[in-house]
Amino acid sequence: MTAGKGPLSGVKVIELCHVMAGPVCGLMLADMGADVIKVEKMPGGDDLRRTVPPKIGDEAASFMMMNRNKRGIAVNLKTEDGKRVLHRLLADADIVMENFSRGVMERMGLGYETLKELNPRLIYCAISGFGRTGPYADRGGFDLIAQGMSGLMSITGEGPGRPPVKVGAPVTDITAGILGAMGILAALHARTQTGKGQFVDTSLFEAGIVHTFWQSAIALATGVAPGPMGSAHPLNAPYEAFATKDGYINLGAANQATWLRAIELLNRADLGEDPRFKEAAGRLVHREALAAELAVEFKKRTSAEWLAALEQVKVPAGPVLNVLQMHADEQTVARDMVLEVNHTRIGAMKTLGAPVKFSATPGGVRRGAPIFGEHTAEVLREHGFNRDDVEGMTASGAIFCA
Repeated sequence: MTAGKGPLSGVKVIELCHVMAGPVCGLMLADMGADVIKVEKMPGGDDLRRTVPPKIGDEAASFMMMNRNKRGIAVNLKTEDGKRVLHRLLADADIVMENFSRGVMERMGLGYETLKELNPRLIYCAISGFGRTGPYADRGGFDLIAQGMSGLMSITGEGPGRPPVKVGAPVTDITAGILGAMGILAALHARTQTGKGQFVDTSLFEAGIVHTFWQSAIALATGVAPGPMGSAHPLNAPYEAFATKDGYINLGAANQATWLRAIELLNRADLGEDPRFKEAAGRLVHREALAAELAVEFKKRTSAEWLAALEQVKVPAGPVLNVLQMHADEQTVARDMVLEVNHTRIGAMKTLGAPVKFSATPGGVRRGAPIFGEHTAEVLREHGFNRDDVEGMTASGAIFCA
C-alpha cells in the first residue's frame, strides 16, 4: 500500500502526550494524514523511550511503534521561551491533546480555558485515568488499575475460583486513545457548523467499561454479575476454543444454521436431537456439557484438518496464532498490517500498518518515529522563529535540536 495524503491532510495536531493512551490517539490521527507534532519534555523526552528492552539499534521498540508518522520536537515547558514556543504552535492548531494529571496544564498556564481564548477553534482532548470530573478525577491512571476497576478482570480468565487475569494487551490504554480520536473527529465535524472548538474528555476507566457491553447487559437485566468463562461467550454456544490433536482452534457455530452444519461435519447429529442442545438457549444453559461432548470430537484431528473441513461447510472457525504467526498470516500481509518504514537512525524497519483503509484518501504509514528533538528546528522555522531564535533557545535550555 502506498501512503497518500489521508483524509485529515491539512489538520494540525499538537500532541503533549506520553507513554500510550495519548500517543495512540495521535497515531490514529497521524495515520489518517494529520500533521501530528509531538512535543516531548526535557530532559529525556517521552518515558516510553526508556521502556526497554527491547531496542532496535539505540531506540526503544515500544516508542517507535507508538510514534511513527509524527514529527517530534523537544521543548522545556517550564521555561518562558518554551511556553512561548507552544503558544505559537497552538495559535493556529486544530487540535491539542494531553494526558497529564488534572491541573498540570492549568498550572503551566496552558489549560483549556486559557487556550480557547488564544484559539477559539482549538479542539482540546484530555485523556486520563478516570476523566476530568467525578471523585476519582485526581487519581493517576494505569491500564492494570483501569482493567480491574472497570470490571474487565472479573470477566477475564479460565473460570470461577481462579485468580483474576487482565487482558494481555493494554486494552484500556489503546481503547482510550481510539475513543479520544473518535471524539476529536466528532468535534472537528461540529466545528464545521459552529466555527468553534471544544473540550473532549475520555479515560482509561471508561475505555474499560465499554468493553463490558455484553456482561453489563446481563448484569443490568438479571442483577447478577457475570464471571470469567475462559474463551467462551456469555450469550452464544458453541463459541469458544477447542483443543485439537496438535493445538487449538476457535469455533464460532453461534447460530442454528452453523450449529447444524458443525454437528453434521462432526458426525454427531445426535447432539441436534438432544433436548439440552436443540435450541440456542439450551446450548447456552448447558454450555459446559456441550463443550465436553465437542472436545472429544475435536481431539481426533489436527487443527489444519479441522479448519479446512469447517471452512468447506461454512462454519466460522480460525486458528489461535501467536503474534509472530499473526504477522506472517496471508490476511495480515494482504491488508498491509505489517509494513516497512524508514527510520532516521535505523533505516528500514518493520511496523504495524494503519487499521482503517480509505478508497480516495488512503493515508497510511509515511515515516518512522522521530528521534528526540529531530524536528525541533524545522517546526520552529515553520512558525516564524529564525536561526538566532533557535540557537538562543537551544543555548538557554528551552528547546533541544537533534
